[in-house]
Amino acid sequence: MTKNENKDLRNLQNLRETKYTNMKNILIILCFITTFNTAFANDGWLNILNEGGNNKGIKCTEAIQSAIEKASKNGGGTIFFPSGEYLTGALKLKSNITIHLDSGALLKFSDNFDDYLPYVEMRYEGLVMKSFSPLFYAKDAENITIKGRGVIDGQGKAWWNEVYRIESAKGPIPQTKYQKMWEEQNKGIVYSDYYKRTIDKKFFRPSFFQAYGCKNILIEGVTFQNSPFWTINPEFCDNVTVTGISIFNPHSPNTDGINPSSCTNVHISNCHISVGDDCITIKSGRDEDGRKYGKATENVTITNCTMLSGHGGVVIGSEMSGGIKKITISNCVFDGTDRGIRIKAARGRGGVVEDIRVDNIVMKNIKEEAIVLSLFYDKDTKVEPVTEKTPIFRNIHMSNITGSNVNKAGQILGITEMPIQNITFSNINMDGKEGFTVSTATDVEFHDVKVNATVGSSFKISDSKNIILDNVGSSTPIKGVPVIKLDNVSNMMINNNFPFNATDVFIEADGKETKSIFLKNNVFNNVTTAVKKGKDLDKKAISE
Repeated sequence: MTKNENKDLRNLQNLRETKYTNMKNILIILCFITTFNTAFANDGWLNILNEGGNNKGIKCTEAIQSAIEKASKNGGGTIFFPSGEYLTGALKLKSNITIHLDSGALLKFSDNFDDYLPYVEMRYEGLVMKSFSPLFYAKDAENITIKGRGVIDGQGKAWWNEVYRIESAKGPIPQTKYQKMWEEQNKGIVYSDYYKRTIDKKFFRPSFFQAYGCKNILIEGVTFQNSPFWTINPEFCDNVTVTGISIFNPHSPNTDGINPSSCTNVHISNCHISVGDDCITIKSGRDEDGRKYGKATENVTITNCTMLSGHGGVVIGSEMSGGIKKITISNCVFDGTDRGIRIKAARGRGGVVEDIRVDNIVMKNIKEEAIVLSLFYDKDTKVEPVTEKTPIFRNIHMSNITGSNVNKAGQILGITEMPIQNITFSNINMDGKEGFTVSTATDVEFHDVKVNATVGSSFKISDSKNIILDNVGSSTPIKGVPVIKLDNVSNMMINNNFPFNATDVFIEADGKETKSIFLKNNVFNNVTTAVKKGKDLDKKAISE
C-alpha cells in the first residue's frame, strides 16, 4: 500500500471516529433532554390547562377533579391555575394535594346547587349532618394546601337569596328537591328546641372550605370572596395554618371569615378580613351534639390581623359545647366591626371556655361592645341546676387594649348558677359612649384601666364578689355621675386611684348585699364626694 493510500485510509478512519463521536454526543444530549422532560413532567405540577381545563370561564369541574385524582394516585402534587377565569362545582381534595392559583387567576364556583350534590357528611353551625358539599371539601385527609396570589369567588348570592326566600315566606311553601333530600338523609337528627326554626328550613348552605377530620392544612396568600356561608371552616382537624389571606364578603347572612371548630393547633396570622358576620370565630359544637363528640378547640394563636366589617372581630362561641381552651389573640386591629372581642354562650350549651389571653389590640368605630363576655346569648333562659349543660367561662385575661369611638367599653354577664370567674383587664384605654358593666362574676380585676364615657359610669359592678379596681378612672368624669357604681358587691379592693381631673362623685355604693369594700392608698384631692352611699347600704360595708 502506497503512502498516499495509507494517508487516505487514516483520514477515512478519523472521519468515521468523528462521526461516531458526534453521534454519541447527540445521543447523550437527546437522552438528557428526554430525562429532563420526563423529570419535569413528573415533578408533581399539573397545569390545569394541560389536563382538560380552560381559563375562559367555561365550567371544567371534571377536569379539575380528574387532575386532583391523577395527582393523588401518584402520591400527591400541585394543581396549577395560570392566569385566567375558571368555573367549577364542588371539589373534593385528597391527601398531599396543593391548589395553587397564580396571580391573575380567578376561580369561580358555580351557583347551580346541583353542582354540590351528592350530600356529604359535614358540620353546620356546630351540628353534624348530611348536606351540600362544601365548595372545597376534604374528609380524613392530610397535607392539604390552597395557596397563591389568585382570587377564589364563591358566588354566594344565589345561596343567600334562597335563604331569604325561605325565611320571608308568609306561609307554607312547597319543598324543593334539596329540602326533601335533606329530610330523607337526616332522619333522627337531634337538636335543641330553640334551634327548630333553623332546622325547619331544611336548607343548609355549604362552607367555602371545610376540611373534616383532617390534619396538616395550609391556606396561604389567596383571596376568598362571596362565600355562600362560613368561609374557612376546618372541623375536627389538627395543625391548621391560615396566613396572609384576604376575605371579602359583602353584607350577607352568616358569611363568617375563619371558623375553626373542634380543632387543635391552629395558627391564624397576617389576614385581612371584611365579612357579613364574625371575622374570626372559635367554636366546638352545638349543645348535645357538640358534647357527644366532646372535641375541644385548643392551642390557637391569632396574630397580626386586621378586621373591618363584621359582627365581631374575634369571637369565641356561641357553639362551644366541646370546650375551648388555650387561645392567644394578639397584635390585631378592629376598625368598624360591631364588636371587638366577644365570648358568648348560653344555658344548655355546656362546655368550658378557659385559658384565654388577649393582648395588644387596637379598636376603633365599634358599634356595640368593644369587649363582651356573656352567658346570656339566649336571653330568656332561667336559672337551673348545674349540669353538663351549664357553660363555664374562666381564666380569661386581656391587656394593652386601646379603643376609640366605641359604643360600650365592655360587658361581663354571668349566670346565677355559674358566675364568670377569674377575669383580668390590664392597661386598657377606652373612649366611648358607655363604660364597663360587670354582673354576676367573681375574681375580676381591673389594673390601670381608663374609661372615658360620655353616658353613665365608667365602671358599673353588680351581684359580684372578689373584685379589684387598681388605678382606674376617667379623664372625662360627668357631673353628678359616679365614676364607679356598685350594687350588691362584696369583698372588693379599690386602691391606688388618683383622679387627675375635677370629679364630682368617684364611688357610689348601694345594695343590701354590698359588704367588705376596702379603699386603700387613694388620693381624692380632686374629688368632691369620694363615696356616695345609697339607702340600702350597710353602714359598715365600706372601710376607708
